[in-house]
Amino acid sequence: MKIQKIDIFYFDIPLREPFKISIGTMRGANNVLVKIFTDSGLFGLGEACPFPPITGETQETNIAAARSLRDLLIGKDPLAVGQFVREAGSFLRSNPSIVGAFDMALYDILGKASSLPLFRLLGGADRPLETDITADLDSPKKMAAKAKRFVAAGYKKIKIKVGQDPDLDVARLEAIRDSIGYGKEISIDANQGWTVPQAVSALKRMEKYKIQYVEQPVVAWDLTGLRAVRQQSPIPVMADEALFSPHDAVRLVREDACDYFNIKLMKSGGISNALKIAHVGESANIRAMVGCMLETRLALTAAAHLMAAQNNIIFADLDGNASHTLDPVRGGMIVRGGAITLPQEPGLGLDIDPAFLKKLPKV
Repeated sequence: MKIQKIDIFYFDIPLREPFKISIGTMRGANNVLVKIFTDSGLFGLGEACPFPPITGETQETNIAAARSLRDLLIGKDPLAVGQFVREAGSFLRSNPSIVGAFDMALYDILGKASSLPLFRLLGGADRPLETDITADLDSPKKMAAKAKRFVAAGYKKIKIKVGQDPDLDVARLEAIRDSIGYGKEISIDANQGWTVPQAVSALKRMEKYKIQYVEQPVVAWDLTGLRAVRQQSPIPVMADEALFSPHDAVRLVREDACDYFNIKLMKSGGISNALKIAHVGESANIRAMVGCMLETRLALTAAAHLMAAQNNIIFADLDGNASHTLDPVRGGMIVRGGAITLPQEPGLGLDIDPAFLKKLPKV
């Protein structure tokens, strides 16, 4: 089997409202769709979701890289996913999301060629999976109202964005707990927004709100600061923006800098490296979460397959499509009240609505 053709599409999904975190605001999901065709009739789908405040990519840089990756793959064996990741290594440093899209599409083909859903192919089990849902930055009153709507929709866990002024962040948590009580789990995500002293002080003040963990309290490059926060924080610390590659995972373990990993396909460059990061964590007795940017259910389903394949991935933040105004995916994972049901069809177990696909600008 050989790769015969690769189509690349601008994959823009409008949002109902801007998505705001401490280091930037996204006003749309400006993604990239990849469709890889083989000479055997099988095809694979992948999605890139560049998130400039975190990965430094844009849709246009992803498109430029996609052209080169397409040239790299035409005529190659689609089942040799590891070989592709090695050859695409230089692109991982600047455009991990688009490498992840190609990697995802190749795994989709691999699953179809094996007649297995991806989580089975990766050695996983059809176990219960559950995702949180995120309240992005806003006033305490509006965030509390949003959290209350999430609880009414059946979600058992809510992720709260913080990372601005610590006093305002504490007020947000107080308002949310006053609104929903203490029966639901809450985690917080500072997205690098605090200094080390701010983080230590804020987390001590937030302990009474029963926070499960805090994501990336300080800037990504400051592993010494991250370790200092972890040593003084009453709340467990999860590395997010500090963790892109398996090499980052090793450094975090060496520095003893975190309690948990946040693995995202858009940071790691796809499933291949995400598995390696999970294995590093498992070897160091560090459990993980699988996270997301603003992906559609295409990439979110790929991430859910990964979670089902790795027992040390115990948390999920797979709500990237929660604010999308439309859903072009057919099949794929289903989420009801936070509970995830994986598809049983081979590969990713999904497709893109043909009518929607026809409207997308092709590269």
